[in-house]
Amino acid sequence: MSDPREGAAAAEHEGLHAAEEKMREAGVAEVAIATFAEQYGQLLGGERGLLPDGELEPEGHVASLEHLDDAGRSADALDKTAVIKLNGGLGTSMGLSRAKSLIEVKDGLSFLDIIALQTLELRKRHDVRLPLVLMDSFSTREDTLGALERYPELAADVPLDFLQNMEPKLRADDLHPVTWPDDPALEWCPPGHGDLYSALQASGMLDELRRQGYEYAFVSNSDNLGAVLDERILGWFADQEIPFLMEVVEGTEADRKGGHIARHSDGRLVLRETAQVPEEDEASFRDFRRWRFYNTNSLWLNLARLAETLEQRDGVLGLPLIVNEKNVDPSDSGSPEIVQLEAAMGAAIGVFEGAQVLQVPRARFAPVKTTSDLLVLRSDAYALDDHARVALAPERDGRAPLVELDSKHYKLLRDFDARFPAGPPSLLRCEQLVVRGDVFFGGGVVVRGRVEIEHSGERPLEIEAGRELEG
Repeated sequence: MSDPREGAAAAEHEGLHAAEEKMREAGVAEVAIATFAEQYGQLLGGERGLLPDGELEPEGHVASLEHLDDAGRSADALDKTAVIKLNGGLGTSMGLSRAKSLIEVKDGLSFLDIIALQTLELRKRHDVRLPLVLMDSFSTREDTLGALERYPELAADVPLDFLQNMEPKLRADDLHPVTWPDDPALEWCPPGHGDLYSALQASGMLDELRRQGYEYAFVSNSDNLGAVLDERILGWFADQEIPFLMEVVEGTEADRKGGHIARHSDGRLVLRETAQVPEEDEASFRDFRRWRFYNTNSLWLNLARLAETLEQRDGVLGLPLIVNEKNVDPSDSGSPEIVQLEAAMGAAIGVFEGAQVLQVPRARFAPVKTTSDLLVLRSDAYALDDHARVALAPERDGRAPLVELDSKHYKLLRDFDARFPAGPPSLLRCEQLVVRGDVFFGGGVVVRGRVEIEHSGERPLEIEAGRELEG
């Protein structure tokens, strides 16, 4: 793919001006346009958001949830807290064109169903307001709000959602906004989760939350059902007057491509994502024992400090740039090459003085990014309890099974469901399941220990109902 800086000097003001005008015509908020312009300037200046090993040191020790005192101020803070779920993603990686949170995950319930039930249960148990607020996209809003009509009791003193911003995809050759008449919607992209802060401000949601007396927010992805508001974390967060807190987990083999926390040479905590790693440091980046603590994308925000910081910076936090190179139509490798300018919301850890990280159990981090993850969550390795919490079964001893399904046959949800027509196999006592080839599973299949299935025949392999697999 060509270097997006080629030809940028001549087109500098032209390309940015065209992008800004396109955003204004689409009704994008000025604060979002200013953030985009700041990132565009970084790109033209040769910034790629790279964080080489030579500038970083692993973070050696962090506070741990298991060592926190009792709830502290949580009883008081609970009624001043909002739950924010990032809900802008479509299930495109699984072949869907609707909100990913509407996928069925457990006992006939979707991600969104379970999130709603968790919120209502916490409200009832603690007799607090606890609004659920979704950051939707233009693509997910209608389906999401429609699905939540079955929970009228979710209504609160603030709106149920606010919209994330959007920005134009840029042609890789000259950094002008791309045009794609075949599907104009593909000319736009989300600015990454780092858009959370400007979207909160531009939508008026931040002001509305503070006007209603909310002081804290717990933020997480809608596809991570382990991320439930925890009273001990909230109490500690409030007691210590922490402006920004990130939950992290200790790395495992499964986290080798995840974003990890490090200490910059200037003393700041930083989040380093895959796209920010120079080629020569890629092997080091995958060393999860060295880069020990990994971002869960679950954050705690002090809303007054956030508002103050945004005001000081004219709404632009200046998060590190992430440049993603793709095709304008992701399904067509022959379509024009484009760049997307993004930022990670966890990168704000480097903005707030006094920001901290907290190590949490793996049970609080169960994101579903692939159908392999979905199979684990749907299986008996996880259980849905009376409080609508999805947790690993006690027999798992806090560790989820590792599953790797052949992407050729299982990547798309329709293909995945077709190969488990009677539901998932039992993974209660499974350590690892690897499937290579086209394999169909009958009902009641049990997997124990480490199992690898390899099939290269032209016709699918069918594992009969009730079979026990081991070794």
